[in-house]
Amino acid sequence: MKNHEDVLAIVEELKKLYPEGLCSLQYPKPYELLFSVRLAAQCTDERVNMVTPALFARFPTLEALANADISEVEQYIHSTGFFRAKARDIVAASRMLVEQYGGRVPDTMEELLKLPGVGRKTANLILGDVYHTPGVVVADTHCIRITGRLGLTDGTKDPAKVEEQLRPILPPEESNDFCHRLVLHGRAVCIARRPQCQSCVLRPWCDHFAKSGQTARGTEGREPA
Repeated sequence: MKNHEDVLAIVEELKKLYPEGLCSLQYPKPYELLFSVRLAAQCTDERVNMVTPALFARFPTLEALANADISEVEQYIHSTGFFRAKARDIVAASRMLVEQYGGRVPDTMEELLKLPGVGRKTANLILGDVYHTPGVVVADTHCIRITGRLGLTDGTKDPAKVEEQLRPILPPEESNDFCHRLVLHGRAVCIARRPQCQSCVLRPWCDHFAKSGQTARGTEGREPA
């Protein structure tokens, strides 16, 4: 695990590399982000951004989505995968937001988790991006992978444990944007199967790079078996 100085250095290096730590999903309204994140499950943000303009043009208000025919919503989101479950959750959550929350997306973890299809990742994203709540950690696949490689976590793949381990060490005002920057870094450099370690600015603090470097050095000069 990293010391405080190392953590701050990693945060600052990513800020230099990705000055705008923004969510890649496009949304003008809070509930649109909520549903875009649901659509992004097992789907790329790029694909979701291609689908949502037509969906929200057809259903321009929360009330319209609450009264939508699920089968019609399915047609608009079919290409995102798992479209039946996603459509069902979007319509059910819309109804709940209209009937129980006056059309406003909740601003607490407890209330957000009551919405159909909303887990901690989605809830944290809403709290961080919409309400700018400090100390938010969005433990998506990029965050889990990169923080494990860096040694910011113990390598667990459990999102809740990653969130638990990162929250105490990250500056609260930086944590949400830090997670967005990890997404950008995970797509461009710290790729899942073939990380581009030689071009990574985080090498000085990366446990994975240190270990892979030692492995490479340990095999130098050996004759093939």
